[in-house]
Amino acid sequence: MTSAVSEMWQQRHEGKFTGVKQCELGWVSLTPKRSDKVIIVVNGRVETYWKYQELFYDLVKQGYHVYSFDHRGQGVSERLVADHELGYVEDFDDYVEDLHLFMQNIVKPLGYKQHFILGHSMGGAITSLALARYPTLFDRAVLSAPMHGIYVKPHLKPFAEALIGITELFRRQPHYAIGQKPYYAKPFDGNLLTHSQARYQWFRDLYDVRPELRIGGASNHWVWESIKAARQAIQQANTITIPVLLLQGSEDKIVDNACQQQFHQQLNQGSGHCDFQIIEGSRHEILFESDPLRNQAITALLAHFA
Repeated sequence: MTSAVSEMWQQRHEGKFTGVKQCELGWVSLTPKRSDKVIIVVNGRVETYWKYQELFYDLVKQGYHVYSFDHRGQGVSERLVADHELGYVEDFDDYVEDLHLFMQNIVKPLGYKQHFILGHSMGGAITSLALARYPTLFDRAVLSAPMHGIYVKPHLKPFAEALIGITELFRRQPHYAIGQKPYYAKPFDGNLLTHSQARYQWFRDLYDVRPELRIGGASNHWVWESIKAARQAIQQANTITIPVLLLQGSEDKIVDNACQQQFHQQLNQGSGHCDFQIIEGSRHEILFESDPLRNQAITALLAHFA
């Protein structure tokens, strides 16, 4: 990270574009050599393209150009509420339309022959909805631990969704969902994201050095919008027409793995095709896992794009 990846990161190009509802979003590209193929990396909630430097390095080394952007309300993009650490979106569909605008205004005019997309977690849900709505936007897609449902212990799920729904009915202004709080650096021990202490500590250090990138807990409205969007992604999966690879972490306790199975089955009932690969032992952040697990995912996604 401090040598080869850092040197590559210094070659990045950063810019701004206007998303829906006049929201200003930040984007980045890495295009060190000529290439006719590009991968769009769509990150998850609380994330930023700054966090993905190692992955960008791996993809560029394989001959791809890489583009990414930060979603509205997080990273380097415009925040939507007064509390800059509150995870909030007015309408989940805004994320999908931001991605479409990014492709139409920034990436497509560059004339690449092949357009690929890699979406993680919330970015996987955004990608899923975009693939259904804009079937010719990409040639192939990879979904890493996509948020086709939010993980809740099975016996609590009916009560949790009811509580979120009731709270939403009486919403007056954006506020943290039950159990959520502003950003704090959670210790590695007991984390639900990765087994790799080195990678975990690296992105925690990043947020210490660049506190403006931080996002804390989700708002009640974000959770409500995400529940609806995840269900919509499953319902519309059979309209996706391009080849998709879905990577699932067997130890994921952030998103609902059973919902990913439903998405996979629904997609394969249509005219598209979804390959399903379980990374045994992986937690939620498959692309930030320990090497034996992460390498499986990188090998699989590169084979799919190739």
